[in-house]
Amino acid sequence: MLVNKIKYNFKEQTSAAPLAIFRLFFGLMLFASIIRFWTNGWIEKLYLAPSFHFSYFGFSWIQPIGNYTYLLFIICGLSALFVAIGYKYRIAICTFFLSFLYIELMDKTTYLNHYYFISIVSFLMLFLPANAYFSLDAVIRKKQYQQIPRWTIDSIKLLLVIIYFYAGLAKLNSDWLFRAMPLKIWLPSKYDLPFIGENLMQQNWFHFAMSWSGMLYDLAIPFLLLNKRTRFVAFLFVIFFHVFTRVLFPIGMFPYIMIVSALIFFDASLHDKIINFIKKYILKSKKTVLIVTDFHFSKVKRNLVLAVFGVFFAIQILLPWRYLMYPGELFWTEEGYRFSWRVMLMEKAGSTNFKIVDLESGKYFSVHNTDFLTSFQEKQMSYQPDFILEYAHFLGDHFTKQGHKNVGVFAESYVALNGRLSTEFIDKKVDLYQQKASFKHKKWVLPFQSKIKIKGI
Repeated sequence: MLVNKIKYNFKEQTSAAPLAIFRLFFGLMLFASIIRFWTNGWIEKLYLAPSFHFSYFGFSWIQPIGNYTYLLFIICGLSALFVAIGYKYRIAICTFFLSFLYIELMDKTTYLNHYYFISIVSFLMLFLPANAYFSLDAVIRKKQYQQIPRWTIDSIKLLLVIIYFYAGLAKLNSDWLFRAMPLKIWLPSKYDLPFIGENLMQQNWFHFAMSWSGMLYDLAIPFLLLNKRTRFVAFLFVIFFHVFTRVLFPIGMFPYIMIVSALIFFDASLHDKIINFIKKYILKSKKTVLIVTDFHFSKVKRNLVLAVFGVFFAIQILLPWRYLMYPGELFWTEEGYRFSWRVMLMEKAGSTNFKIVDLESGKYFSVHNTDFLTSFQEKQMSYQPDFILEYAHFLGDHFTKQGHKNVGVFAESYVALNGRLSTEFIDKKVDLYQQKASFKHKKWVLPFQSKIKIKGI
């Protein structure tokens, strides 16, 4: 009987309005993000100025393309705008997904959880009929579909539930809950905030209150949004939480993207009101199109899309747990850390310097990192093992090409994690030039000298 109650009806139809509003606001947020990135000069700073770029394993062939990188951003921004208005939607969302993914993969230094979020949501939208209703495509074809399969909307809800819940599970660790780290480091620096900066932000109890409330928020909010009786209050919490975190931390457009994404949990009546408001006060148009009751996938196409979604969600559920395959402290080695919704859990600072050694004579010289890396790249490299290894190989190749013989690359590295004293990070006796990049455990990372008890992911 229980199985029958929880059995999902993939043939059930629902209003297309929530998906249309999600498409509109999501596309507009992405368009604004591209404009913001450009106007802040980050294309030049992050992609054109550096002479070396850190790559994701297996994607070293993806690199910035000189001044054509600006064209890539133009294509990405325009496709986001076309997604928003629902014009040539299939081409637009495919173009956006590919161009944004290329931008994300150009340099690992710029990794952020919300870039990953945008990539996977865009991937889902490749398969959804997001232009079925309230779109320019509907105007052009002179018909729109008021009803679409419910699972197309629920798939986005499921992804948001996974993201929030896993972010909450990641906060179930002793540093976050019992040491209020790293908020205890970050919050006192906000002393310049009006009213609360000089008082509230300096209080120890407030640091713990923020840590615990952040954990409870992430764990509870998806289920409060799913429940109709608590949905409105939950949405107010979403607005307050993301606006407050935006005030405290420089996290760009992500808070606003999450706020508009949460609207998809509301019933179609709210989305219809938003659409009517836009038609009346913004578009100022009374033009109607032929209404077609239902949109249906063919049986073959539906089964194919559901199979893709099944694999996709299995990956999203299992990937954050891959850290269990590695020994050592996750926050220290960062093996299995990315792509797992571990948001703002660490304050890590390092100092990593390299020696180029002639392995036969023993002669060596030190490398000035500023000769090859920007300050931002050096900061990221200094405490992340895969960055350190990739940079060591770059140095080895560089000096070998310059004519140096029997090149060995050794690192002297010290890292501080969440307020602890700086300790030695990399085994300085290991020639990193001889170590191969892989998903295997990096034995040349020295053991963590403390312990973080992780209860969740």
